[in-house]
Amino acid sequence: MKDLYLVDASLYVFRAWHSMPDQFHDAQGWPTNAVHGFARFLVELAERERPSHIVVAFDEALDSCFRHTLYPAYKGNREPAPAELRRQFTHCKALCAALGFNVLGHRHYEADDLIGSALHAARPLGLRGVIVSADKDLSQLLWEHDEQWDFARGVRWGMTGVKGRHGVEAHQIADYLALCGDAIDNIPGITGIGAKTAAILLAHFGSLDALLARCDEVAFLRMRGAAQVARRLREQREHALLWRQLTTIALDAPLDGSVPGFARAPADGDMLDALAEAVRLGPTLRRRLRTAAGLEQPWAPPQDDDAPHFPSYQPA
Repeated sequence: MKDLYLVDASLYVFRAWHSMPDQFHDAQGWPTNAVHGFARFLVELAERERPSHIVVAFDEALDSCFRHTLYPAYKGNREPAPAELRRQFTHCKALCAALGFNVLGHRHYEADDLIGSALHAARPLGLRGVIVSADKDLSQLLWEHDEQWDFARGVRWGMTGVKGRHGVEAHQIADYLALCGDAIDNIPGITGIGAKTAAILLAHFGSLDALLARCDEVAFLRMRGAAQVARRLREQREHALLWRQLTTIALDAPLDGSVPGFARAPADGDMLDALAEAVRLGPTLRRRLRTAAGLEQPWAPPQDDDAPHFPSYQPA
């Protein structure tokens, strides 16, 4: 089976934004530290794996996702990205496109939904998913041959490894988060149910639907506060179903702009050079990017001030 790499781009852009020193700037003085860090991540991924099929998904639905319609407080605890970072997201998307990667983003769907929808569309083609992200939400997408990869820590796991990491099976992740909540996304969960209790309930009942249908049985489980948990499940049944709508990754998001089959396209050397010049990537990184892109001639610095510039990329 060929591997389809599904990259949770925003995770690595934010990581670069927070970890790279604030010493990189473009010609207009805007910071480019996130672009530099993200470019290093991309070139390491490309050099190590040489992906023939790849999707890079970006979060563009920070306040316009369909989940906000269901629950306006969704991710309400997050500060909006500053202008200095939003500008860099544009550069990062352009870099992926220049390398020939399939780039996805949508105003009403999050990166998780785009990854899930791409993987769902790829399964009939005989591709296995390699999800490049440490996000536990994405573990719900894993099937028998798929893999999730925490790139920064160099750790990989498959469907059978999810329980050892999170205490529940891969197909139970959305139900699990609906029960115990997800503070990162501002999803409250059921009052008084934590991660351990949620795992116990799902191990016994198998799914949230079965648990809600048989919640009277919860009071008889050998579990601290079982009677109170049963009562809260009855009282907050509709909330539990709403939380699951929020925690379930969509599989029907539009995949506009991707190549059929998600094959990697030929790199755009002019665009890559123009972008590298615009954000002032160093010569070593430029050479590595061109090599990873499969471009025959390595990058060489201009010989004089009259050297031509590349007009195919204009910074936002």
